[in-house]
Amino acid sequence: MQNDDFQYTVFLVEDEPRLAGYLAEHLGRQGLGVIVAARFDDLKVEFSESAADLVLLDINLPWYDGFYWCRQIRTISTVPVIFISARSDEIDQVRAIENGGDDYVVKPFNLEVVTAKVRAHLRRAYGEYASQTGQCVLSHAGLHLDVQRLTASYEGEQILLSRTEAQLLSRLLQAQGRVVGREELLAALWDEADFVDDNTLTVNVTRLRKRLGQLGLEGSVRTVRGVGYSLVHGSN
Repeated sequence: MQNDDFQYTVFLVEDEPRLAGYLAEHLGRQGLGVIVAARFDDLKVEFSESAADLVLLDINLPWYDGFYWCRQIRTISTVPVIFISARSDEIDQVRAIENGGDDYVVKPFNLEVVTAKVRAHLRRAYGEYASQTGQCVLSHAGLHLDVQRLTASYEGEQILLSRTEAQLLSRLLQAQGRVVGREELLAALWDEADFVDDNTLTVNVTRLRKRLGQLGLEGSVRTVRGVGYSLVHGSN
């Protein structure tokens, strides 16, 4: 499908033709443009040419797996990436997020759940919830987040974040060291919170910790058991 007449376009990476066609047709009926991947040996270039706003990405693919391609996409883009896979093990979901994914849907899936997740991530990334603080840069204890550029910086070092990582850090920075409850974070990051496994938040917090560790801020995200998370000054 061409994307010229659609507000948002999805890059669908699924090597099973019937499922790809079924999913593309459904998303198209929901008013979304869909580009179905065809060059499984060159997905990074095909994604770049697509100018897509979101990626639906299978794990088991020809040539290289979805984890590899997610890492490749992350070198050039911060668009939301939702994994769709028959792998139901938690370790695969953890690997998906660690490799740059924003969400995970297990096959066989309910099409309405997939649609809800796609729309939620598009709203968070580009719609009415995007950068809703009205501030371009958020700061606390020397850590700075550029909300629009999706970059975090500390003492001259800078890293590029995924949109989910940036949204999570944004919420913690807004709290200025106060504890942010898990339910509040779930509601803030995933509009359709009923479709989100609580473990998804835990994994994303773990990933954010690792990313901040690249800035020398190991231990900067504190867990308050049974309540939520907060940012602490400096590193532990």
